[in-house]
Amino acid sequence: MAHWGGRLTAAQSWIADRVGRAPAELRDQILRDTEDTSPTASLQDALAGAGLAALERALATPADRATALDLLTADALITLALLAQAEVRPEELGRFAGTLVLVHSAQA
Repeated sequence: MAHWGGRLTAAQSWIADRVGRAPAELRDQILRDTEDTSPTASLQDALAGAGLAALERALATPADRATALDLLTADALITLALLAQAEVRPEELGRFAGTLVLVHSAQA
């Protein structure tokens, strides 16, 4: 992918497989936002963290085209986090989603 040089990790490959058909600008932003995710965090936690960071970025800036991209990126990353959780532990999906809401509420 455009933003990851060399061999992809399993997490990077998972993300790349799911965003490959997204519009280029959105795909590139998702890849940038997930470049520096912790290799020790679970994929779903890393994606959720990146999604919440994109949301915070959007909320901290005036409403314009860049804000729209940040909101779309946040939505995509949170959706990917939920998908990753559903793939590895579907029985924990409700708890995971609830945790995301609590984390965001505490940051707001």
